[in-house]
Amino acid sequence: QVQLVESGGGLVQAGGSLRLSCAASGRTFGSYAMGWFRQAPGKEREFVAAISWTGGTTRYADSVKGRFTISRDNAKNTVYLQMNSLKPEDTSVYYCAADLSLVVFTTALSGKGVDYWGQGTQVTVSS
Repeated sequence: QVQLVESGGGLVQAGGSLRLSCAASGRTFGSYAMGWFRQAPGKEREFVAAISWTGGTTRYADSVKGRFTISRDNAKNTVYLQMNSLKPEDTSVYYCAADLSLVVFTTALSGKGVDYWGQGTQVTVSS
């Protein structure tokens, strides 16, 4: 069982930066691939980024490549999402997720099938 708690969301101007954190509980955190999804009002939840349990492999949605960076610190049971050059279209609720498989993050439609989810944190980018 893994419990996830996100933090770091907020209001930022376009072009600014935010860093989201996701603290995980559970002794087996280091065994899980971790990732981030987001959902804007009236839209489907979409994949943002994912990282393997070792941290050696990362995946990004095309819309955030070059602007967002996912990382993890297994000693702190925490995964991060550094978001730079933010755009108004990045405005969403961002959800942290965990699964034993990295592949499921990029293959499961809207994240269906991903095992564990946080409660979400709001990111609002003003123009």
